[in-house]
Amino acid sequence: MGKTFSRGGLAFAAVIAAGAVLSSCSKPEPVVIVEAPPPPPPVTLNAGVAEAASIYVAFIRDVGTIQAGFQDAESIQAAMRKGAAYDPATLSRGMIAYASILALQSPEFVAGVRRFADDPGQRAEVVANLIRDPAYAVTLPGADAAAGLIIATLGQDIATLTALADSVEQDAYTIQERNDPRRRWAVTPIPSREVRLESVKTISAGQMLPSAEDSARLFAAANSGTGLNLPATTQAPPYTPAVVNALAIAALAAMGAAGDEARANTEALSIETNAQFCLDMSKLNLFQCLAASRPSYEDMFCVGRHIVRDLATCTTQATIPVVADPAIATASISPVPTGVAAEAATASLVAVQPASN
Repeated sequence: MGKTFSRGGLAFAAVIAAGAVLSSCSKPEPVVIVEAPPPPPPVTLNAGVAEAASIYVAFIRDVGTIQAGFQDAESIQAAMRKGAAYDPATLSRGMIAYASILALQSPEFVAGVRRFADDPGQRAEVVANLIRDPAYAVTLPGADAAAGLIIATLGQDIATLTALADSVEQDAYTIQERNDPRRRWAVTPIPSREVRLESVKTISAGQMLPSAEDSARLFAAANSGTGLNLPATTQAPPYTPAVVNALAIAALAAMGAAGDEARANTEALSIETNAQFCLDMSKLNLFQCLAASRPSYEDMFCVGRHIVRDLATCTTQATIPVVADPAIATASISPVPTGVAAEAATASLVAVQPASN
């Protein structure tokens, strides 16, 4: 007996068959692979900045060994040779380079800058802004913490140099007293004064070389953000041009944009004309002081005033904004010495006066 099918059964079977045919012909949806953006480059500061910074660090440390209480005329000349052995342009660049490494010791600043590093487009924009205008660094998160480290750390150098200058200049008075056993040679005229002056000028023109040990230590500290063990502190703006440039170098490094391929940018930012001009004038004052100096106690004054104190003064001007209050500004000016190295002091003051027409 044959099988019979209802119309409903036939229709259902047809639907099942059609579905099977369609299912066998369909293709799977393509899998879309979304590639994650590449990770931002690590904090990178080229070795040239560390080498420049090492020159400043080593020189300031060396000048810090100059002490009052000179026991003979030659010890004064040795201090003179030590303190005069700097090129203003090189030392100025070294100070800014060192300041940038100090800024990189601020985790707040580094983290704040790297917020903009994840997105390649945003990173490129920030880097371009820093190169175009270093002051852009001041607007970045954590800039006040980085500036605080710069100003506080260089402030320690300023305090040390100022105290040394005070003691050396005071010793120039003390050594003239009749009960000071050093008086006999201290008041004796210096032989071959012109030769001595030319010798100091030659030393001043010498090349300053980086310290390998300091360079390695500073390079590691810059790229790791640790190692200098600086206490955290903050400093609100305004900032001097030297501090601004240092912040810009540090910001580029935090964005991974201050490596060897960016040396032209970091070297350009380490040049600041105001800081260099102050050191240039200090050298001129030193030469004028030595040209007028006759006995050894006056040379002692030249060392204290136009090497040690001027280094402190120039570092202060490079890191601390100009005081607007005239009363405060006047109070900060050192009094003109009387009785000791009078001619040398006069010569140094005349050197910075504008020439009369």
